[in-house]
Amino acid sequence: MSLFPIRRRIPEHAPSRRPGPRLRALLGAVALTLTAFGAVGVVAAQQASAAGTSSLPTCPFWTNVTPPPRTDTPWVPPLQTAQPVNFSSRLAAPGGVTGTLTGSQVDISFNRVAGAQAYRVWRNGQAIAWVSDWGQPALTAVDNAPCQNAYYTFEAMSDQSGADSSLGQMSSPYQLNSDGAVVPWQIPVGSTVTMMVTSYNDGGMTASGYNSQLGVCAVDPRVIPWGTYFTVPGYGTCYAADIGTWIQNDTVDVWLPGSQANGWGVQHRTVTIIANPFGGPTPPPSSSPSSSPTSSPSSPPGGCTTAAWNSATAYTGGQTVSYGGHTWTAKWWTQGDVPGANSQNVWTDDGPC
Repeated sequence: MSLFPIRRRIPEHAPSRRPGPRLRALLGAVALTLTAFGAVGVVAAQQASAAGTSSLPTCPFWTNVTPPPRTDTPWVPPLQTAQPVNFSSRLAAPGGVTGTLTGSQVDISFNRVAGAQAYRVWRNGQAIAWVSDWGQPALTAVDNAPCQNAYYTFEAMSDQSGADSSLGQMSSPYQLNSDGAVVPWQIPVGSTVTMMVTSYNDGGMTASGYNSQLGVCAVDPRVIPWGTYFTVPGYGTCYAADIGTWIQNDTVDVWLPGSQANGWGVQHRTVTIIANPFGGPTPPPSSSPSSSPTSSPSSPPGGCTTAAWNSATAYTGGQTVSYGGHTWTAKWWTQGDVPGANSQNVWTDDGPC
């Protein structure tokens, strides 16, 4: 076992009709820290909310466990490079996804997939629906506990066993935007972020249902949505499809077999978001996340020489802007987060210009 992991199993939500077997998710626990995505918070392009979702809470983590601090350790290179995990031969992910915030719930619908007997829906890596296909006119799911800028993931199953062999391709991410609509979303391809990288070696089933394996990595899906591919220097390619008690906010796990996880230790790496290498349903890089605030200063306020914050501009960690007579430094990649408006704790206030 790795020196780092603390993992436990939790039961998945049961199906609401014609229940199939419950799937238990094996949860990861060591972490890879996306420094540029933020040292503190739920980041990776979660956007400031507007009127549509302003009454919703921010998305919480699923446990109140506090991870211990970790420092860099000596590094033993892995014996192999993680290649992109290929799910393209499996059942396709459901398409035609639509969703609308109505009151305090999100009503979701999606299309049938030929050969599927059931479907799973997650919000930020937490199961919210198991939909058995018994010939009903429409396939629908309800999120009774939505939160601002939540990410949704969908998957078809060839049977209701919940086994890895029954699982189809995971959809690319969808987001509940500030207007209260569920829309396709992706961290822009090519984004690079500096991370603290640790490793785990637990076997069995991941939280998404896929078997633990090289290239399937654990993330906080509020930060890196499930269904996202990214590369880690010295490791290879990760596919975001697991979660864990220590995988909070700005952390991610890479999976390695046996003692190689110990050899990896704790490292810092600059990782890169990539498109689906197998041409799957990854939204184009130009897909917009949540609606951005409609107003932003066109020039810095009097006394400010730093460029004004612009809602349409993507900023990376360390970049500075001016807003409201103050200068602000981005902690990680961000677009549309208003400085000083909580903004998922993206911006550091450097004081008056």
